[in-house]
Amino acid sequence: MFTFSPPMEKLITQLMKFPGIGPKMAQRIAFYMMKMKKEEIEEVAQSLLDFRDKLRHCSICYNLSEKNPCEICADDQRDHSQICVVEEPSDIVPVERTGNYRGIYHVLLGTISPLDGIGPEDIKIKELVERVRTGKIKEVIFATNPNTEGEVTATYISRLLKPLGVRVTRIAYGIPVGGDLEYADEVTLYKALEGRREF
Repeated sequence: MFTFSPPMEKLITQLMKFPGIGPKMAQRIAFYMMKMKKEEIEEVAQSLLDFRDKLRHCSICYNLSEKNPCEICADDQRDHSQICVVEEPSDIVPVERTGNYRGIYHVLLGTISPLDGIGPEDIKIKELVERVRTGKIKEVIFATNPNTEGEVTATYISRLLKPLGVRVTRIAYGIPVGGDLEYADEVTLYKALEGRREF
């Protein structure tokens, strides 16, 4: 049975650790990288190191940023009475691309998923409740993914927030059930934000 040389096997194995990259895609990337100049490979490697070393979670919203607080939390032009709750930092990008949302964010860094052993204490729920309790928050918009984990998480947190007298809404279903926010187009996400509903 044919096997690649150890360096190629090692690279393919490392590439397969990325989401959505299977053995064939990893092989294609590895062979493509063989055609790249050494300087280009070094730039890719340095970018990965810089990404890991320079980016941190914002101490307020848990977005990824070089600055603390992040650019969004530090922006006085944004509406700090409105928080959009998302699962991961990557979910902020499509919401921002709509150009329609001018509030701030809270990144949960996951969802409640009992099957995976992830409970409410394993994600940033306590921190969100504290922000609502101590801040001047008027509305919390849930933009978690429209799947079982996203729904369970949004419902659980909304029950904690309602006694605090804050308006709790959920983005409308313009996003396909089972889909990821990260892959939604701007128009769909704009409509989903526009048609959000009370919990």
